[in-house]
Amino acid sequence: MSAVVNTVARQVVTPPESTQQAVGYPSLFLLVVFGSLVPVVPTGALVSGAAVVALHQSMPPLGLLMVFGVASLAAFLGDIGLYWLGKRGVGSKNGSRWLAALRERAAPERLAQADRKLREHGVTVLVLSRLVPAGRIPVMLACLLAHTPMRQFARGDVLACLAWAAAYQLIGVAGGSLFPEPWEGVVAAVGLTLLISAAPTVWRRFRRPARA
Repeated sequence: MSAVVNTVARQVVTPPESTQQAVGYPSLFLLVVFGSLVPVVPTGALVSGAAVVALHQSMPPLGLLMVFGVASLAAFLGDIGLYWLGKRGVGSKNGSRWLAALRERAAPERLAQADRKLREHGVTVLVLSRLVPAGRIPVMLACLLAHTPMRQFARGDVLACLAWAAAYQLIGVAGGSLFPEPWEGVVAAVGLTLLISAAPTVWRRFRRPARA
């Protein structure tokens, strides 16, 4: 009897797979685009969580491929949009609020490091910028200040977005495969991605007192 009750409860709580896909993929796309434009949404955690859900669906390979395609495309469009807005600020005498927001989010030492790597390795540094927590904005700002053409930036950024989507999807697959229930895998994957994202900030805060 309890098994029947649990099965019915799961069906009530968990929407049909078709409904999850119809709502999930557009939501993932919009949230990743928004998170790329306004870096306050943990987009990596969204991709990892979506990968966990796809892993527990009836056709995991197709679901994971959809998550990868939607996430990488959304990240690329968001980056291109943000770069275009920042480029308008660089070309303007008074700048722009988008360029000012990028400057506020890029610590001077991170910007100097990104500028040095950009001069040494070119836009190939973009590929790693999305894989390093808090590395995307300093590298993007360095490209803007170096007047890197949009086409050149896009060539490097498309590889960065593909690598980023694959990396966070692997985190989701690893978390989802450890637990029988999707929600448990989502919690584990999201927690891991948030921990990875927060690690550099925590490390820098611990290093400052030591330097002082």
